[in-house]
Amino acid sequence: MPFTPDSELDLLFPASLISQDLKSQLHPDVHIRPLASTDHARGHLTVLSVLTVATDLGEAAWTAQFNAMRAAPQTYYSLVIVDKHSDRIVGAGTVFIERKFLRGLGSVGHIEDIAVDKQQQGKKLGIRIIQALTHISENIGCYKTILNCSRDNVPFYVKCGFEEKECEMAKYAPAKPNAQSQPKAQPHLNAQSPRL
Repeated sequence: MPFTPDSELDLLFPASLISQDLKSQLHPDVHIRPLASTDHARGHLTVLSVLTVATDLGEAAWTAQFNAMRAAPQTYYSLVIVDKHSDRIVGAGTVFIERKFLRGLGSVGHIEDIAVDKQQQGKKLGIRIIQALTHISENIGCYKTILNCSRDNVPFYVKCGFEEKECEMAKYAPAKPNAQSQPKAQPHLNAQSPRL
């Protein structure tokens, strides 16, 4: 599949929010851009599967989730790195914006679902994704950008300028007896520990 330029895609948010300086730091064989409405076909879920099970409920369900995210403007900023030779996704990440009553009605950027294709790991794509998401968060006015990660990934995030603060707690909902009864698209993202 030939590389598809941004101008031919239906993007989740304006590509201009991604730093031009950061784009110039990428290898010329890859391109960073917002998630597009046709990225199911480019292997978005395949890349996310390096994190955890990424069940493919089909293109229609994936597109419904994309549209639900777009229906919450200025909230979800999912981006991807695409291999220009294959037009396949090789990296992905999201920052979503939490609006608060604290800090003078401030906003916090939450980084989630950082994933890099196993064959592309070690090429600094994960760092570039984190830098791009942090740039978006800071430039839309968030007073801080936070993330949760496994203990093994702490050194990576320290290299990206993050510091350990507090601790994460989680309570998972009970498993549904029939996975088919779960909704096909939900308007939120599930927190994952990034693996790079």
